[in-house]
Amino acid sequence: MFVMSAVRHTAGAAVALLLLLSPSPAAAATVDEPTPPSRARYDPARLYGSGTQVNALPDGPGEPPEVSARSWLVADAGSGDVLAAHDAHRRLPPASTLKALFAVTALPGLAPSKQHRVSEKELEDIGPGSSLVGVRAGYTYRVSDLWNGVFLSSGNDAVRVLAAMSGGWEATVRRMQEKAKALGAHDTRVVSPDGYDAPGQVSSAYDLALFGREGLRNPDFVRYAGTAYARFPSGGWSYGIKNTNRLLTGADGVDRYPGLIGVKNGYTSGAGSTLIAAARRKGRTLVVTVMNPRWGGYRTVYEEARELLDWGFEAAGRIRPVGTLAPAPPRPAKATEAAKAAKAVNASAAPTPPVTATAGRAEALAPSPTTLSGTQVVAGPDSSPDAGPSVSLVSAACAGGALLWLARRRGTRGGWGG
Repeated sequence: MFVMSAVRHTAGAAVALLLLLSPSPAAAATVDEPTPPSRARYDPARLYGSGTQVNALPDGPGEPPEVSARSWLVADAGSGDVLAAHDAHRRLPPASTLKALFAVTALPGLAPSKQHRVSEKELEDIGPGSSLVGVRAGYTYRVSDLWNGVFLSSGNDAVRVLAAMSGGWEATVRRMQEKAKALGAHDTRVVSPDGYDAPGQVSSAYDLALFGREGLRNPDFVRYAGTAYARFPSGGWSYGIKNTNRLLTGADGVDRYPGLIGVKNGYTSGAGSTLIAAARRKGRTLVVTVMNPRWGGYRTVYEEARELLDWGFEAAGRIRPVGTLAPAPPRPAKATEAAKAAKAVNASAAPTPPVTATAGRAEALAPSPTTLSGTQVVAGPDSSPDAGPSVSLVSAACAGGALLWLARRRGTRGGWGG
């Protein structure tokens, strides 16, 4: 009788501890930290490869169109899935598409209705040949007017004033660089926040897509980027300005793209033509980046973006992505008290030989450890975090059950147990 009771106590304690330490299928992904982006679907090195990257399927839309851009990328702005890309991490001068990074960095800190009187000093050092909206020293402007100048006229004078209002030129450079790093844009080096050609200033089609996607999260960014026409103040009167993004306005021989949200275009002699374009169709938003088409005139960057958007809308949901715009997963959370207790119990149990992933490429591509109830579970090439409890968990449960049974037996003999 006593033996059967002891067995029941031991089994019950073991099951209870096992349930505590083993994540259930529903809760495994939500304990302690958000679920990191799934990297098992992608080879993280693939987007660093040269040439066009795409997973064409027999029943899919076929290969992306042949375009002349040195670098380009097509991504789903919602999921972050990269549908196809060409030399996605090639570092090239970004021209005024860098203003998208300037906007996602500075917009949140400047109220649209705030007014500012421009000084002569704020307009110093504007590069020769810069695009300008017509900001004048001694005039007072609302922040929203200056942002219209940035997005519609690509005005470097408006960028200078907004940067001064945001802590100064050099401080803005540092903040933009920090923002780029936070977004995972590691190809970008900021020298001039307005995108004006400067030695060492580079970005990539991948990074520009990150900036465009981040901008789409901000309603003010979306409003400015999608404005085709506006009035710009000049003392007691105002004049009209038009967005230089031809896909948005349908100007200069370029047809307007249906569903275009906008974002930012650019051109310098050093960068050539560059473009971040976002469009929405049937509930899906795509972001396309195009850098430096090698032939054709000023229209080429828009026409190549149009072709890539058309292909992307046809391909979305019908091909396997080749990468992701999602940020890197967060660092694992600190061990919970339950994990510390499990570690202490494990220390008294027989050690379990470590299981290593297959050497070589499969090991390099294996997902990072994910914290589940404070216990690290490493998913190898052929395993899954929710495939079942590990040997160490079973050992912990059994050891814990034995300890609880011994405690109850001792308590019964001493008169304080149940």
